[in-house]
Amino acid sequence: MQHIKDIKSLREATTVWREAGKTVALVPTMGNLHRGHLRLVEIAAEHADHVIVSVFVNPTQFGPMDDFDRYPRTLDVDARRLSNAGVDVLFAPEVDAMYPRGLDNATLVVVPELAEQLCGASRPGHFTGVTSVVSRLLNICQPSSAVFGQKDYQQFIILKRMVGDLHQDVRLLLGETYREDSGLAKSSRNNFLTDVQKDQAAVIYAALTRAAEILAKGEQQPEAIEKLAAGQIEAAGLRTEYVAVRSADHLGVPESHERNLIVLAAARLGAVRLIDNVLVTRGAKVD
Repeated sequence: MQHIKDIKSLREATTVWREAGKTVALVPTMGNLHRGHLRLVEIAAEHADHVIVSVFVNPTQFGPMDDFDRYPRTLDVDARRLSNAGVDVLFAPEVDAMYPRGLDNATLVVVPELAEQLCGASRPGHFTGVTSVVSRLLNICQPSSAVFGQKDYQQFIILKRMVGDLHQDVRLLLGETYREDSGLAKSSRNNFLTDVQKDQAAVIYAALTRAAEILAKGEQQPEAIEKLAAGQIEAAGLRTEYVAVRSADHLGVPESHERNLIVLAAARLGAVRLIDNVLVTRGAKVD
């Protein structure tokens, strides 16, 4: 596996691949990799000849109240895991390579409306940071496909909008959320939880699953389901930011005829912010 930090060297490597008629897949990450990330790598390998994994803790997606300085940085361990997984290139650029004019003067990519709801309402500017860095990574790596995790579903829908609006020639793939035995979604933020808190936080998935089961039976009143799920989460000692039933296609409030839905939630356990979601087809049995 090559470990590349500069953009020029990465482009040289990918040019050789393309000239040989090979395809490239990208898995963007912020590092501190877990089994869920490695599953995304597996998906990438299924869709391309070569896999690039980027590890970049992106400062523009952290707000003043977020934990940029505390975010776990484990590049050496990540590199070993990616090498064992058969990744071709670990791309780990420095901040000044990604933002050569500095953070205050950086060109930003904004996706209006979608980025201002749900997680965007409590984290203003977060998704602008995400789209700004992912657009850079897509431009640098020029992949035919890029893989993202379902846990960050709003991010995925926003990036699909960005790719479409900017006519970027890349296919975005969604990898299923990887979970603990308790159902808690794997996340780097779980490192800040005690074992007891991890068990406590599993209520988020339990509440969303229960909500999805009700929707699958054809329930037409999302507000009642949202209230039920929020109550279940808060009864376990967490503080909900939101629980929402939305269209899985565009994240709008679903019309009564829409069947492809998603139930999303964000909640805090102490200082740790956790998100999760469950996809569901209204009127169809949940597995």
